[in-house]
Amino acid sequence: MSTDHNILLEAGTNELEIVIFQAGPFLFGINVMKVREIITMLPLTPLPGTPEAIMGLIELRGEVMTVIDLPMVISHPREVGSDDRLIVCEFNGEKSVLRVDQVTEIKRISWEQIDTPSDLARGVQGITNGVVKTGDQMIILLDYERIALELSRKDIMARESVKRLGARERSNKNIWIAEDSEMLRTLILDTLDDAGYFNTTVFNNGKEALDAFEQEDVECDLLITDIEMPQMDGLHLTKRLREMDRYATLPIIIFSSLISDDLKHKGEAVGANAQITKPEIGMLIATLDEFVG
Repeated sequence: MSTDHNILLEAGTNELEIVIFQAGPFLFGINVMKVREIITMLPLTPLPGTPEAIMGLIELRGEVMTVIDLPMVISHPREVGSDDRLIVCEFNGEKSVLRVDQVTEIKRISWEQIDTPSDLARGVQGITNGVVKTGDQMIILLDYERIALELSRKDIMARESVKRLGARERSNKNIWIAEDSEMLRTLILDTLDDAGYFNTTVFNNGKEALDAFEQEDVECDLLITDIEMPQMDGLHLTKRLREMDRYATLPIIIFSSLISDDLKHKGEAVGANAQITKPEIGMLIATLDEFVG
């Protein structure tokens, strides 16, 4: 089974399509824009010295990819079965593979249908970043970027890349950030602080940010926004801001795991000034310097 990228929606509609699949007793969803194809199990090459959730490597049409055992990640490990599926994903500029029990359907939803779970419901590892109820189903949206980052520790390398840039005082610039992932919010804030951007305001999703932008006496020199967020995504947020005369020239940087050659046209269509792939935080700081530094 492979996805048809012609079904992807126009930029800025605040809608998305998710691939729904099962792992353990749970139903999960993943943005179809992250999915390259869905295949049956392939022979695995184990990797020594890797986390338990890393099953090993597969080769697919000449490309070597890492397989993440999602049942292991969610603490419901089980033996590989003949009906298992591999979801080949691309985010953060890289391809990786999720091993799941079965794939059920593709469903179109609005970001308004996605709720941010309470701290208690986010789970011990904090890897749940949204839930959506459709009919009698409750679908969990995992923070796949966090899973991949924690298994690879790229967040540590990202912080080091910023420290090498050297800090300088930039506190007179007001930087607003719309990001729903707690881990990514912390990474962005810490690295902005390392670089000398101390005057920051954070919003948990695009709807919160838009509500703030609609107030009087807004002081914002630049917006950094994710794409995937409950209630309102970053593309729709950017589109709404560009429809307001006072934000027609506001520098807007999209910082997302969905930035790729195939998808950059969406950010361009809604008027983003720059698009950077997570977790290229060093490039984010350099782009900030270009616009307001």
